[in-house]
Amino acid sequence: MTKLDVNLINGIALAFEGDAVYSYYIRRHLIFQGQTKPNQLHRLATKYVSAKVQASLIQKMLEAQLLTEKEEDIYKRGRNTNSHTKAKNADVVTYRMSTGFEAVMGYLDMTDQTERLEELINWCIQEVEKTEK
Repeated sequence: MTKLDVNLINGIALAFEGDAVYSYYIRRHLIFQGQTKPNQLHRLATKYVSAKVQASLIQKMLEAQLLTEKEEDIYKRGRNTNSHTKAKNADVVTYRMSTGFEAVMGYLDMTDQTERLEELINWCIQEVEKTEK
């Protein structure tokens, strides 16, 4: 299999990867916290992975200047990608911002920047849990 240059992958494909990766880390986090019932897991995971929450998290990251220049470029690529999919529970702006968020996660995963990926995901978990209290 030839390796594709990650910088040539479109924002939607990066977001597709990022959605899976971010969800995986969130599910793992919840299970390690002792959550094991499927209905409860799904309900709790939504507090971390909904388009609205992801849009809020990426906004906070941008305001705190947490992202590198490259990560911001990837965010914009994901956010500005024309997609024919419609958000189930979000307006267009929120959905596009969350797509950009997922694109960053996908990019970090696909470029094997695991430490950076986990740093941002841990930051997200802390932010979500901080607002829960």
